[in-house]
Amino acid sequence: MQISYHGHSIVKIKTGGSTILIDPFITGNKLTDLLVENEKPDFILLTHGHNDHVGDTVAIAKACDALVIAPNELAIYLGWQGIKTHGMNIGGACNFNFGTVKYTQAFHSSSYTTDNDEIIYTGMPAGILVIAEEKTIYHAGDTAIFGDMQMIGKRHPIDVAFVPIGDNFTMGPKDAAYAVELLNPKLAVPVHFNTFPPIEQDPQTFKGFVERHEVKIMNAGESFEL
Repeated sequence: MQISYHGHSIVKIKTGGSTILIDPFITGNKLTDLLVENEKPDFILLTHGHNDHVGDTVAIAKACDALVIAPNELAIYLGWQGIKTHGMNIGGACNFNFGTVKYTQAFHSSSYTTDNDEIIYTGMPAGILVIAEEKTIYHAGDTAIFGDMQMIGKRHPIDVAFVPIGDNFTMGPKDAAYAVELLNPKLAVPVHFNTFPPIEQDPQTFKGFVERHEVKIMNAGESFEL
């Protein structure tokens, strides 16, 4: 299994012959190394409806006929745009040809702003567990810290956790470090920082707050094998 990071909250997983792209915010993302026209995922997973997470989902999915897996209201809205979707909800799991996807709670908001400045409600925000090749990857999405992170980590021992550290809209470095303690992953990777002025953070500060777990600070385009 290959896992790569591509700026902001974009994570790519290659496993079992499938490519999974999480939160593909490419256009307008100054930190990403990706180009929309080059992305050919089999699946797109979304944590919530904000534009900096939905990103280029529709364009990519139309170009390569990818299946978009998202919280249910968001999946319905995106389905109206002419792409294939599979709606899920918090606590639910579903098996796909690469493995299992399970949605967890997240404490945030979720809406999509159209080109006409219309705000579309897109259901509850969520985190995502991807379980494949006997490994568990957790993408926390955008969230505040919450106590049930400890339960998530105990129920599904986590190999890699992607946690937001940008503050202002999500956890900041101190809360994210405590979230790592609750989740107890083998490896933690900070995401959702430095894309915009309100979320500018030094990931080394986050790493310094994490006392008992390995932290990997990744630049866009870097990958590792799990």
